[in-house]
Amino acid sequence: MGVPRSSAVAPFALALAVVLTACGGGGVHGKPGASGVRDPYFPKMGNGGYDVSHYGLTLSYDPRGKHLDGTAEITARATQNLSAFHLDLKGLDVEDVTVEGKAARWNRAGQELTVRPHDDLDKGETFRATVRYSGTPETITDPDTSEEGWLRTADGAVGLGEPTGSMAWFPGNHHPSDKASYDIRITVPEGLKAVSNGELTGETTAKGRTTFDWHTAEPMASYVATLAIGEYKISRSTTENGLPVYVAVDPTQVKASKKVLAQIPEIMDWEEYNFGPYPFASTGAIVDRGDDAGYALETQTRPFFPGAPDTKTLVHELAHQWYGDSVTPESWQDMWLNEGFATYAEWLWQEDHDGDTADEIFNSLYKGDYYNDPADNKAVWAFPPAKPTSAAHISDSPVYERGAMVLHKIRQAVGDDTFYDIIQGWAAIHRHGNADTDDFTAYVEKMAPDQDFSEIWKDWLYGEGKPDHP
Repeated sequence: MGVPRSSAVAPFALALAVVLTACGGGGVHGKPGASGVRDPYFPKMGNGGYDVSHYGLTLSYDPRGKHLDGTAEITARATQNLSAFHLDLKGLDVEDVTVEGKAARWNRAGQELTVRPHDDLDKGETFRATVRYSGTPETITDPDTSEEGWLRTADGAVGLGEPTGSMAWFPGNHHPSDKASYDIRITVPEGLKAVSNGELTGETTAKGRTTFDWHTAEPMASYVATLAIGEYKISRSTTENGLPVYVAVDPTQVKASKKVLAQIPEIMDWEEYNFGPYPFASTGAIVDRGDDAGYALETQTRPFFPGAPDTKTLVHELAHQWYGDSVTPESWQDMWLNEGFATYAEWLWQEDHDGDTADEIFNSLYKGDYYNDPADNKAVWAFPPAKPTSAAHISDSPVYERGAMVLHKIRQAVGDDTFYDIIQGWAAIHRHGNADTDDFTAYVEKMAPDQDFSEIWKDWLYGEGKPDHP
């Protein structure tokens, strides 16, 4: 499957080509890139042999027919001599593939789209692969039973990607370690809005269809790419610093969400003060109906919420723009660097806004009376935050609450001045990049060289069970 007619050759010619290549006829003698990056929880996600720098997606969606037509132009650099490479794509029908404008051979096996370029690619070579595809995008069920990928809504659809869902609506290198810039052009029936990441650079209507052009210049992991289609009410504003704020709200949620969304400028100012300069060119939110998804998500520049969020959730998802979206985990094992930081942002917000202090929240969690349900209090200690037991548990309580407790232990050890230097410096030195837990512990130790953190790492970050706490 997937062999274009233009690449078919006579048996004699094919045999001759093989002989010439074996005799040094100019071939690069590349080998296929790996079909995965050996992530400890999602080993099939991502691909080896290349780094993507840009995705150009041209999409058209018909909500009534649930049909998506797409063309993905993927610009990448080969990190080895390549005879073939893989893209992650689940479902959908591939129509043709080209590499550098030449028809490429391809085949499908599960979520792997294997592409064999007409000419081998040299290590260091920048190339463009174009994939044309169509079909009904799939909803993917995570190991923890939550749903992601392409979620159909009452008036359209939304694409949510954490951890593997983006492969349901475009082909790519779908692992957080490979970030890229994006241009997303999406055409929908007139009357609907199509909202994505970054900045809206164009909106045109013709023949009953409207096309929206979205541009994300800063590197973005595919799991925080989003596309939301529906009858949204759009509001545009700016913060006091001039940062554009673009908010899309389902008409049924406008009244309920008005007050909390009006806090975005205040929250952004507070988070910049605490975490350092905002790493992107715009901010905002997408609010859909409560039954459209089972969770909020930190989609880059424009977090997604199923129903009107409360202030705590808004603070959490906007904090992810620094911790998770700009500083992105190297692997899914490092999720606590996302969720521990965003959870601790909630604690700091409460502390600064006449709520419980971070110390009071920490002590309540440790004592076991923070939640009304005893099972929820017990769940905090199910496993260490840096070692989730499986892919089904990377979003469990220890990654969030116990991850935040690790940060509070660091704060207790070094004091507020050094602590804020640490969290701001962490966001700055890895801005728009990737980092793992070892990078973080090494950075903390560098920032406070006279402090011994060994007990915090051993007992709170990696230790099983409930650590001792004076």
